[in-house]
Amino acid sequence: MNTGEARRIVKEWIHAYAHHCEYYLGAYYSGSTLALSDEDPLPPHSDIDIMLVMDASEPREKLGKFRYQGLLMEVTILTWTELESVDDVLVSYHLASSLRVNTIIDDPTGKIGRLQIEVANRFPRREWVELRCQRVRARIEAGLQHFDPVRPFHEQVTAWLFPTGIMCHLILVADKQNPTVRKRYLAAREVLQAYRLQDFYPKLLAPLGCAHMSPSQIKRYVDRLEPLFDAAAEASDTPFMFSSDITPEARTIAIEGSRLLIDQGNHHEAIFWIVATYARCHTILAVDEPAIHQRLLPDFEEMMRDLGITSYEDLTERAKKGLQMLPEVWGIAEQIIEANY
Repeated sequence: MNTGEARRIVKEWIHAYAHHCEYYLGAYYSGSTLALSDEDPLPPHSDIDIMLVMDASEPREKLGKFRYQGLLMEVTILTWTELESVDDVLVSYHLASSLRVNTIIDDPTGKIGRLQIEVANRFPRREWVELRCQRVRARIEAGLQHFDPVRPFHEQVTAWLFPTGIMCHLILVADKQNPTVRKRYLAAREVLQAYRLQDFYPKLLAPLGCAHMSPSQIKRYVDRLEPLFDAAAEASDTPFMFSSDITPEARTIAIEGSRLLIDQGNHHEAIFWIVATYARCHTILAVDEPAIHQRLLPDFEEMMRDLGITSYEDLTERAKKGLQMLPEVWGIAEQIIEANY
């Protein structure tokens, strides 16, 4: 399926379903497909991200991942309250990135279009790039400074992993790129190469602890992830903010998407989402199927040992090293910004 066909299906879904939602204001695209033309093939093992905008003050849960006419979509609901301040949108690196170009699908009131034009005009200005980078840095610092020793190990891993991975977003945001989620290390590596800063990439990757791991070793953990994912998707009952990522519909992204990265020679870049998915599956199973959680936990623990992490103390030490490295990451981001002005 090419991207144009995917977008046609999205418009059909919006007309058939979203138009009938109370408070509906409009919709626009987000995520990694923004840069694709209608003629480009939709990347395998990917979804297409849609933001639905509602004229209501209370935030609503995202609809998550689902298939419509064979297309895997991920739909997130935003309220107009979250978008009405242009300045607030411009400093939010996720919101600003999606609105820096015209990705509007439907805009019956014209409100989203007026916002998008203002964001597009101001998005590339240095002051806003620097403010967004400061926001990214603050998220990294806040995330790596706070761990709960009482939480289960798999939840501690999640709490360490994501702020560590946001260091990639600092590189991407400095270059005015989409802060992608699953492929963030691959995208950050490409930006560093473009600015002849590739020598820094091993340092960016180092906090994950995967530099010594071979493709076959990482592929083995994907093989073990497969039954874990299926068990978690089947057992999932308790709602989590990431629940839509652990479903039969999302399976191709987590499993086949990881295998594809490995086969393409990007095995180290695949480890971030592999670890994230392992930890999320165990978070679900620990609540909804504790016996399966305990039976499959040794695979997760073995993988984390291979990454040099076996305890809360290891995680806090890795987080400490990440914080110590952050000024150097910030320096790289400043070099990228400086090169563009």
